[in-house]
Amino acid sequence: MVEPMELSSPASRALATEHERIMAEQADRHAVTLESILAILRSPRRDDRAARTLATETAAAALVVLRTATDRQRSSLLEPVTGAFARLRSDLRPLVRHSDLDVQFVEPPTTGRALPGEVAHEARAIVRSAVLALLDRGTPQRVRIQWDCDGLHLLIGIRDDGEGRLTAHDDSLRPIVERVRALNGAFEVASTPGWGSELSVSLPLDPPPRPEFFDEMVDISPREREVLSLIAEGSRNRGIAERLGISENTAKFHVSNLLRKAGVTTRAELVALGTSR
Repeated sequence: MVEPMELSSPASRALATEHERIMAEQADRHAVTLESILAILRSPRRDDRAARTLATETAAAALVVLRTATDRQRSSLLEPVTGAFARLRSDLRPLVRHSDLDVQFVEPPTTGRALPGEVAHEARAIVRSAVLALLDRGTPQRVRIQWDCDGLHLLIGIRDDGEGRLTAHDDSLRPIVERVRALNGAFEVASTPGWGSELSVSLPLDPPPRPEFFDEMVDISPREREVLSLIAEGSRNRGIAERLGISENTAKFHVSNLLRKAGVTTRAELVALGTSR
């Protein structure tokens, strides 16, 4: 079973304090939005149709603000690698608290390079998804999770002692593959029947260049700019849809618009045009 881990280092405590402050601010924003929506729906001065329209607009505007703030936090904050790993241990506690799974953690070096907020967030999500995938594919008794850093990449290793039948093409690993591709990372699976499976992930700590050429060439919407950045990172339509919380058809629509506005026919041309200017 997982033993509780204290955030003993100053960097970890500072990270926890900053996280609590951000969560408190977001909770306040949520409360204001919900109060506004309730006031709109209860107002006797508007009919049902007008109230629904205004409430929808209020909720949509709040979601845009929330997603923008979240993206800004992930891209600007740096997390000490030990603090990010401590948060991972905390995240996994509810998952294994009521099971017989023995989760072993191999701590990253304390001198490891700090992680960009987006990389730390995605790394924790990847590990959580991987543990769930291993549990779904068999009945492992032990899972070993290791983080390391070579100065340029965050290296993640996850190994179990289950049936050893997991492959890189397994449907349960698809969300992990999309997340890794979105960060221009590498993902491998090695399984030995009867001995278990091992997942290896390498995530670059320096983000890929993001094309800004449209700012001078044509006018695009904030959503199209988000889609463009994800295309530059290598995301396909499904990955774009998952990252932005939209349908795959909507993601395809935005990609088509970008290709049309740029006057190109392929994603490679789109990215090449952006990086060449």
